[in-house]
Amino acid sequence: MITVLYYALTAFVAVLLVRNFIDRKKWQEEVLYVIVLLPFVLRILRLK
Repeated sequence: MITVLYYALTAFVAVLLVRNFIDRKKWQEEVLYVIVLLPFVLRILRLK
């Protein structure tokens, strides 16, 4: 049960980061969002 909540929370944060990534105009900010998003995507895919 806790594992499911953990992955749901991780997916939620990842979706928020993707939404903010799409709204950005400057490429420097886009790169920053990709760097921050990477650990969340790896957690969702169960890769550490």
